[in-house]
Amino acid sequence: MPTIRYSKYESTLDDLDMADLMRMLQDRLLQSGFENDPWDPDPDARQTMLDLYEAIAEALIREGLVTQDILDRAMESENWLQSELGETVRELAGRLEREGYLRPGEGQSPADGETGGGVGETPDPGRATFELTDKAIDFLGYRTLTDVLGASGSASLGAHDTEQLTTGVETTGASKEYEFGDALNLDVPQTFMRAARRGMGDGRLILEEDDLVVVQSEYTSSCATVVMLDCSHSMILYGEDRFTPAKQVALALAHLIRTQYRGDTIQFVLFHNSAEEVPLAKLAQSQVGPYHTNTAEGLRLAQKLLKRQNKDMKQIVMITDGKPSAITLPNGRVYKNAYGLDPLVLGETLREVGSCRRQGIQVNTFMLARDPELIAFVQRVSAMTRGKAYFTTPHTIGRYVLQDFQSRRTKLVN
Repeated sequence: MPTIRYSKYESTLDDLDMADLMRMLQDRLLQSGFENDPWDPDPDARQTMLDLYEAIAEALIREGLVTQDILDRAMESENWLQSELGETVRELAGRLEREGYLRPGEGQSPADGETGGGVGETPDPGRATFELTDKAIDFLGYRTLTDVLGASGSASLGAHDTEQLTTGVETTGASKEYEFGDALNLDVPQTFMRAARRGMGDGRLILEEDDLVVVQSEYTSSCATVVMLDCSHSMILYGEDRFTPAKQVALALAHLIRTQYRGDTIQFVLFHNSAEEVPLAKLAQSQVGPYHTNTAEGLRLAQKLLKRQNKDMKQIVMITDGKPSAITLPNGRVYKNAYGLDPLVLGETLREVGSCRRQGIQVNTFMLARDPELIAFVQRVSAMTRGKAYFTTPHTIGRYVLQDFQSRRTKLVN
């Protein structure tokens, strides 16, 4: 009779789930240029495959998933990518591509050997780039959301509470007389009582339109949001990375809206010397540049985007750490002045704020610095648009932004 021996199963890196690996890499994948050279940022810089390989290797070492022997041989090798550790790292990068988290950068084809092949097979990892897929963006947004708020409850289409009432199935308000266009969610006892006051002719109850009474329910509304992210030089200049937390909040907010507020829309604007709309897929890998802060141009673009949205509620969420220091002149030239709050810059910016107020667009500002001039400016913006101003830090901005979006009520945060 054959004998079967059982032994303790020892897991290997082949068993590593790619979602766990993405969790280990999330901070590196969203970096904003702070780790490179905060004094001379390159807004066009993109992470290369070598950056990815190094990030994977660091994650494996940090999590204790690499033996000391393998690490020693990699350190002794002339090119660590040719060692056992390098082969493992390249294989994991290939698995990330096969499972839909990464893809080769623009101009590179997985089948094109001259441009580097797939993510895991790159002849020149120092030049080849990679891109995050929609699956990766959604995963990173979910991770940030759960880190900040934990699990969120479900909500239906247009789920923002308002002070208004409407007719519907869920009866949470008082009854009212029927008006044309109301849902026929009848308050049957009240309707019959009103009809019975006229008496019963020929033994029948005559029901007329004026007798109809309907029960009201809470009215929920949909919202269009534009997130304005400051990517000026100051976002990485003063000893801390403020842009990466801002991007993480944007990803989390996008995931929250897609999963919990399906009737809402969200768009993103980067503002610097000028302003530009950026798709969610490109936002994650965007970089800070040697820019000034053209808040007026950002507000102008945000208003254009919101005009296209047919929503009851419209708002701008602005994340910044500096006072306005640039505007776009009528001839297209960018006027800059980083010294103090320039009256010309301030006037143009406040004109755009006034335009937001006239259109009913609320501007909620999240400040990552406590410059007195910035505080005064933001308080003025908040007063003009009846928005909210939050004094926060890169470590707490996520909680404030997401909780503000969900609560939809005015509150003071010290």
